[in-house]
Amino acid sequence: MSFRKALMAATVLAMPATAMAQAPFQPVTGLYIAGGAGVNWLMDRDLEARGGNRGYFNGINANSYGESRQETGWGGAASLGYGFGNGVRAEIEGSYRENAVDKVGGFGGPTTTRAFRAVDGDIRQYGVMANAFYDFVIPGIPLPVQPYVGAGAGYIWTEYDGVRATRAPAGANSIFIDDTDGRFAYQGIAGAAYPIAAVPGLAVTLEYRYMGTLEPKLNGRVVRPNGSLVSTGDFKADPAENHSVFLGLRYAFNTPRPVPVATVAPAAPAAAPAPARTYLVFFDFDRADL
Repeated sequence: MSFRKALMAATVLAMPATAMAQAPFQPVTGLYIAGGAGVNWLMDRDLEARGGNRGYFNGINANSYGESRQETGWGGAASLGYGFGNGVRAEIEGSYRENAVDKVGGFGGPTTTRAFRAVDGDIRQYGVMANAFYDFVIPGIPLPVQPYVGAGAGYIWTEYDGVRATRAPAGANSIFIDDTDGRFAYQGIAGAAYPIAAVPGLAVTLEYRYMGTLEPKLNGRVVRPNGSLVSTGDFKADPAENHSVFLGLRYAFNTPRPVPVATVAPAAPAAAPAPARTYLVFFDFDRADL
């Protein structure tokens, strides 16, 4: 047999052994904790002036609709869950997201510009969600990570913290929103977990999350440059759309420890053969017996 054929045969024979050496993922069983943080994108949102604020904009022949654009922000989540040992997990999660307001536009009319200047303030979102996950394995594709998908629903508070936007002309009035409102929320999650072999039960997670909320209604007002009140009412914001990428850790408490491999004692070396010896035998004259 040539060396090439021998090498091919050895490779084929080694493939099953390699597959057996790769430990399968263990489904999460029992309690676990998880947490992660990362970047959050809050999509542009339309704003509708209502009540006295709508009356003010209508009175100056301006549109009562505007929009806001947010900067890239950050967020995080922490959860307590339970794995059923079959890939299904359920958990309770608390989350927080924060984005600064970058631009405000709209509320324009024949004699009013849509441009705003001196825009500042933050939008915070925080609340509680109940999630369900499914950990799965892709048949025929050995991956170093455990992929999973999930969905959740809960209640999220939206806080507009000191959001203020002033019309572009000097001396123009400002919109000011500083209020919090809670609404039903929902989310979808896709992620992957990389188990840490040195610490059974510990895994590094990377997740994409989409979270949305229903329309919050927030108290707001229009004020003059000196701070005096022009009108008051509320602003209804579009449903929130958040896209997040979180890096985190998960620890399952009931992960079995790996069974130690029994050490096989080395075989005793074979006894060395006795050294050969040469003997001289003397016979009596004309005799052959010993």
